[in-house]
Amino acid sequence: MVVGAGPSGATTAYYLAQAGLDVLLLEKARFPREKVCGDGLTPRAVKALVAMGVDVGPGSGWLRNKGLRVIGARMRLEMPWPDLDSYPGYGLVRTRAALDETLARRAQAAGARLVEGVTVTGPVLDDEGRITGVTARAGSADHDTERAVDSRLTFRSRVIVAADGNSSRLSVAMGLRTRDDRPLGVAVRTYYKSPRHDDDYLESWLDLWDGPRLLPGYGWIFGMGDGTSNVGLGLLNTSAAFGNTDYRALLRRWLTSMPAEWGLVEENRTEPVRGAALPMGFNRTPHYYRGLLLAGDAAGMVNPFNGEGIAYAMESGEMLARTIAQALARPTREQADRVLRGYPRALADAYGGYYALGRLFVQLIGRPQLMRFATRHGMSRPALMGFALKLLANLTDPRGGDAADRLINGMTRLAPNPR
Repeated sequence: MVVGAGPSGATTAYYLAQAGLDVLLLEKARFPREKVCGDGLTPRAVKALVAMGVDVGPGSGWLRNKGLRVIGARMRLEMPWPDLDSYPGYGLVRTRAALDETLARRAQAAGARLVEGVTVTGPVLDDEGRITGVTARAGSADHDTERAVDSRLTFRSRVIVAADGNSSRLSVAMGLRTRDDRPLGVAVRTYYKSPRHDDDYLESWLDLWDGPRLLPGYGWIFGMGDGTSNVGLGLLNTSAAFGNTDYRALLRRWLTSMPAEWGLVEENRTEPVRGAALPMGFNRTPHYYRGLLLAGDAAGMVNPFNGEGIAYAMESGEMLARTIAQALARPTREQADRVLRGYPRALADAYGGYYALGRLFVQLIGRPQLMRFATRHGMSRPALMGFALKLLANLTDPRGGDAADRLINGMTRLAPNPR
């Protein structure tokens, strides 16, 4: 059973169904449904989509981008995605409403039983305190009239996956809370009608100006290809302004500095300004606990370097599904448990060193003077920024590659990797 049909849950369910297992995928909302996100996908996420057989070709509704445009220190630099054997050389943009439904339907087509409009209310435990199922309520959390219906449900399964997002109520009910020693981001975003809607680069602003004053955080403008642009900004909890900032007001002040011809003004806004937390660097552990496995945002899988979550949600979902399939093939619960306990080790091997570097990175950029120094000196050195793009987007060839690949891979291997 998989609780939550976002990218991590849908991907887990897809690969479990592909392995011939009976999979129940529970989703509290009904598709299509809104999720706060920048909507930009790096080549790492594109690779995960292609692996699931998602059509990303021309005419399929995806907008391709060539790379990342960085604006900072009064300079502008366009950097194409790196040319690698391991990843495609392009990114994509798609609304989360469309992306999430696409992945959920892929899981459904593979054989997973998708049930929408079911809100999980808590775990079902055995005498040893292990989770063996969930209690639920029929009715989407997004529809109050449905929630009023007294339709209590119980679902049982040999293995339970929590893929229910950053708040992960199922994890909390099992005693797993977020860690204070791991980074957390907050982002707000909205959409504007804009002539920049078909931009073929993702655009990142390393500094935000309110007239002569430098504002805390970073911003983005991603063209959606449908007449609108996704515009937002984020702030890390390593910034002194994290806990006392009005993010919506900050977004409005930043946009007053934009050229009028871009159309990023209030009368062109098409959606409310919405916010969300970005759980980074394994901010909830352990990833296997008393029969419960965590994936995606529930496991704090967002990349601390760049705030990307979808690629890691999908990758962890595939990794988790392979682990579960092997575990369920074992004849005893003890043997299956031994296999499932390997999932946190597999995550640590895949991302632990890299996320450790990311946690150091967010500590450093939380210092405004250091951030301004790095931006000012980095932007004038394209080769250095190319290295930074590979590092921040986690895009290297694991074997061979160029000198930047070898250096980044070496740093990742040598970084301390606490569990």
